[in-house]
Amino acid sequence: MISAICSRTALRARSMERCVSSVVELPKLQDFEVQNEPVLGYRAGSRERAELVTELQRTADVTEEVPIVIGDEYIKDGEPRYQVMPHDHGRKLAKYYYASDKMIQKAIQVSSDAQKRWDRTPLEKRLRIWQVAAEMMAGEHRQRLNAATMLGQSKSVVQAEIDSAAELIDFFRFNIFFLKENAKYQPISESPSVTRNSLRFRGLDGFVAAISPFNFTAIGGNLAYTPALMGNAVIWKPSDTALLSNWRIFNIMREAGLPAGVVNFVPADGPTFGRNITSSPQLAGVNFTGSVPTFNWLWNEVGKNLQNYKNYPRLIGECGGKNYHFIHPTADVQSVVTSTIRSAFEYCGQKCSACSRMYLPRSLADPIKQGLLEERAKLKIGNPTDFKIFAGAVIDDKAFARITGYIKNAKNNPKNTILGGGEFDDRKGYFVQPTIIETVDPLDKLMVEEIFGPVLTIYVYEDKDLSKALALVGSSTKFALTGAVFASDKKFLQTALEELKMTAGNFYINDKSTGSVVGQQPFGGGRMSGTNDKAGGPNYVMRWTTPQSIKETFVPLRDIDYPYMRD
Repeated sequence: MISAICSRTALRARSMERCVSSVVELPKLQDFEVQNEPVLGYRAGSRERAELVTELQRTADVTEEVPIVIGDEYIKDGEPRYQVMPHDHGRKLAKYYYASDKMIQKAIQVSSDAQKRWDRTPLEKRLRIWQVAAEMMAGEHRQRLNAATMLGQSKSVVQAEIDSAAELIDFFRFNIFFLKENAKYQPISESPSVTRNSLRFRGLDGFVAAISPFNFTAIGGNLAYTPALMGNAVIWKPSDTALLSNWRIFNIMREAGLPAGVVNFVPADGPTFGRNITSSPQLAGVNFTGSVPTFNWLWNEVGKNLQNYKNYPRLIGECGGKNYHFIHPTADVQSVVTSTIRSAFEYCGQKCSACSRMYLPRSLADPIKQGLLEERAKLKIGNPTDFKIFAGAVIDDKAFARITGYIKNAKNNPKNTILGGGEFDDRKGYFVQPTIIETVDPLDKLMVEEIFGPVLTIYVYEDKDLSKALALVGSSTKFALTGAVFASDKKFLQTALEELKMTAGNFYINDKSTGSVVGQQPFGGGRMSGTNDKAGGPNYVMRWTTPQSIKETFVPLRDIDYPYMRD
């Protein structure tokens, strides 16, 4: 249609085709193969095990001082605070400081100024920094990341390796890959010699606040540095209880070549940080993983201040879940037992995706409960430097009090029965034994509220009430993060796939509800589990850009009228 209306212009343009010159230079991005980082085995006698043991000792022997970093300024001001080892809370791992209101305001200004410079940095140069950082994480810094995560967040060696090595590296490599793939699209140019259409990615005008959790080192790296990859400047508030591992990432990125001010490392009191960022006109986005109340507070504050912002801030949040395993009478018993033990109790159930509630048919209840109890009894809980442990301690005294509160309540509730576990001890470390509870009430708080600890609650349904039990999955809780169904009956699996469609952003069939892998199962959930922006997938990077469409015209427009007007 356009070419028909403008046919005379197009004819003129053909004679000028060789003179056409574009001022827009699109990035020339080379394709490259991307694969998930291998998870090392750490078998006795292996090189990686020896290197890790050495690094664990080195890290444990010192209390590392971690400053606030704003631009090129390293600040050690205010009352010192300490990150301790959860499994040995008398030992201090890192010394750090909280940023004051004045410091946070300075970080806002530094970030906003840096964004303008950083956004002009060629995409190829940005990608190179991320590639170098990923290689550093996979190589010389791997065990430094793992040791900080094991000691600071009380992760077993395999849980640290999966997190602070493999997943962190995957986020960096796959986000490069997804950015390159997304950049391949360019708008249609029907007559390139007349007009040329193009699309370029821009960062968000202002600053992005990244608020990261304790439970995954990789999440901290992703929340802070994916927005930066897309041309944004970031104020990163790391979790107090993941401070050292996050500090490791910050230093790797600076060593890889990231300019000062692009990401600012700002530990702070949560409410103080929240008030400052949400009241700033420069706020361009919040990248958050944490609790529902905190994300709701941030969202409300942004809503109250909309008239003050330069842009509508992007709000991305992942807020946890009440994840389920639903068992059909045709399920494989051993697969159910193994999957549930791993999902519920690895890393003390402190995964957003951990199985917390289980629906068992009466016909399989006894063998599955027996299997769960037998496997639970084998689990060793202790110091993560012991390579034989299954899990370490919960993260801090607040988590210990919250989790044990649910266990105490269950012991005093006649509707609930402690089948296994129920013990806890915080004298040296914040240890909670893996606990299995059976309830006769499918709406008991144990089946509804997020506990974020090693507590699994079982509800046994009558086989004849299968449909009613299935309906409980989506109606009894506000979360919708992950879930799994176990069955060999394909007709039931097809039914469950539809009936449970809105109950989980990550849905598993005959597999545990944990263990999503970057590039394989992009992660996120709906309802009160978050905004489901699918970290680890191709759309996530696009949430941190504001694209610009550009049209260049190479032939001067001479005619006001259209050809049909002259007929």
